Amino acid sequence: MLSVTVDEIQQDISKFLRQVQSGETLIILQADKPIAELRPISSIKQLRPFGLCADEFTVPDDFDAPLPEDILSAFEGK
Repeated sequence: MLSVTVDEIQQDISKFLRQVQSGETLIILQADKPIAELRPISSIKQLRPFGLCADEFTVPDDFDAPLPEDILSAFEGK
């Protein structure tokens, strides 16, 4: 991790952006205090694995059966 001042970045922003693009993380300082972190964006988005919750629950046979009238009435505010 590289620490640079705001003034240094303003002098040659392209140089520091190339460093970030190559994987470097920059800590930006103002008056010797860290104010920001500049890091590369992770371009690889991890997908959730297929079957992550396999065998943790079972869908009942009547999953899509109509609801009883009393429950429907409660949803409809009757």
